[in-house]
Amino acid sequence: MVQAVQGAKVVVTGAGGGIGAALARRFADRGARVVVNDLDADRAKAVAGEIGGLAVVGDASSVVAEARDALGGTVDVYCANAGVGRDGGEPGEPLDEQGWALSWDVNVMAHVRAAHALLPDWLERGSGRFVSTVSAAGLLTMIGTAPYSVTKHGAYAFAEWLSLTYRHRGVKVHAICPQGVRTDMLDASGSAGDLVLKPTAIEPEDVADALFRGIDEDRFLILPHPEVAEYYRARAAEPERWLSGMNRIQRQWEATR
Repeated sequence: MVQAVQGAKVVVTGAGGGIGAALARRFADRGARVVVNDLDADRAKAVAGEIGGLAVVGDASSVVAEARDALGGTVDVYCANAGVGRDGGEPGEPLDEQGWALSWDVNVMAHVRAAHALLPDWLERGSGRFVSTVSAAGLLTMIGTAPYSVTKHGAYAFAEWLSLTYRHRGVKVHAICPQGVRTDMLDASGSAGDLVLKPTAIEPEDVADALFRGIDEDRFLILPHPEVAEYYRARAAEPERWLSGMNRIQRQWEATR
């Protein structure tokens, strides 16, 4: 693990707080030089100042070029961590197309754009590491928010595609899929998050721990909540039973609204 990170040039998007800040701190602690990216300039600069990193403020969809310049022309590890959780409206309600578009852009297309910018150099030198902060919602599904669930499935699928396509050419890919994590996004998830996520929520630092164990073991799928593996197996093996169980949770949630 130390060899994989020591001296590496790392970019973490959405790193002004939460999981991103925890990842930035952990990489810096392990001897990496870290670019802290966030839309919030004050938060990005605060985390960068704390860890001796570099703040690059702006949209995660277009950060690669500026971050690479800040790191002297090379990115070794890219953490596609920035994400949004939006409610796109339920069937029968007015469709929030802006919410859907934003979710696609941040949760999926920002990853695609970053990989498009990074892969030519990584493939030429035969090394690179792409870390995608997905969610257990990308393996399962979260009640109450179709855009988040659908786009996190997309983020997971893209990370999986990157791994199966380029692993023999030296590109390492990790997909982090936690359930509830005590962040601003969890606080904003409302009553659905209170019901499903908060009871087993972990700290952002626990997610960083899980990632670094995964790096050490060279694992693609990172599960900070190990029980998600069993849920994922059940979903694949018995989809009708799994859907019925999730529908019970949906009805339980509806009864509290």
